[in-house]
Amino acid sequence: MRWDIFCQIVDNYGDAGVCWRLARSLSSLHGQEIRIFCDDLPTLNLLASGVDPVIKQKIDLQPWEASFSNARHPVQTPDVIIEAFGCELPERYLTGVFIAPIKPIIINLEYLSAEPWITDFHAKASPQSHGIPKYFFFPGFQDEVGGILVDPVPPEGISVANKIPYDLQGAWSKLRSDTKRISIFCYPGAPLSKWLEDLGSLGENIDVLLTHGHAELLNLYGEKPIQLPANLQLISMPFVSQDEFDWVLSQCDFNIVRGEDSFVRAQLAGKPFIWHIYPQEDRAHEVKLAAFLDLYLEMANQELRLATIAAMTWAMPSEWFHMLDTWNTHSQAWRTQLIKNQGDGGLAARLLRFVA
Repeated sequence: MRWDIFCQIVDNYGDAGVCWRLARSLSSLHGQEIRIFCDDLPTLNLLASGVDPVIKQKIDLQPWEASFSNARHPVQTPDVIIEAFGCELPERYLTGVFIAPIKPIIINLEYLSAEPWITDFHAKASPQSHGIPKYFFFPGFQDEVGGILVDPVPPEGISVANKIPYDLQGAWSKLRSDTKRISIFCYPGAPLSKWLEDLGSLGENIDVLLTHGHAELLNLYGEKPIQLPANLQLISMPFVSQDEFDWVLSQCDFNIVRGEDSFVRAQLAGKPFIWHIYPQEDRAHEVKLAAFLDLYLEMANQELRLATIAAMTWAMPSEWFHMLDTWNTHSQAWRTQLIKNQGDGGLAARLLRFVA
């Protein structure tokens, strides 16, 4: 089938990352014909860089305007249209859909959630005045909902001896031996300076890998850069592709992630992590985080449960870091459970079955 995926980027990496990973899964694993229309094509192309060219060339990456701007050669009507995260389709594109002899199905792909209520709304129709079928599709962890994007499933226990991605060789050359590694990818509102100062006070040698833009966030190169003890080394990484970032997560002992795509990949890496969930004014993000932690910590003992909740809500490392080994064992068990539960192919495969 032909699929058009529309992506308007709010959080550069998360929204684009989900759309790219979904497109790649539908194309490479399920043989579907995919176009992505994105309002920030340079960012999408950066995330997609480094992918096997045979896989990438099968996916048609287009600017948002290409869906409606070519009057002489109008866009061919697809079988399925995906509105990623509720973005509105361009009116001129919709006009072409209205007059098509065979109408497609429109899917409103929602944000990933662990909240129980999504099971009641998943796959439900959303009647439209124009008469084209439209449905809500909720990604999630429960069996009854849309699943998560698991492709590619990372191998367990990736060794540092594996080939270091070219773009990361400079940063990796600065790492010290026998030192814990932490990667950081969070929103500006996190108390990062204070968090790092507290981490450094623990006295343990730790290398901290900062994703693109975080050095500026911490004012590392400003007039008054953050002052940290020598046992803590901050290393800046360049902007890397999606696959290269997956590799980074697998090589660290602890990860701080944000957005939907890296949130899932941190879990599939089987390592302890903090999910810096996107803050919302009505504090709905707190409910969303609590719902995930209810699932994630269902089999954890009380001590680990309290430590993990503290970490996820930005308590200082000195309050919970001593639980890291126990948390690591739990993370590996959660990874195994997650992959088993998505054994039916996860989000991409569930979308296909729903459309069929």
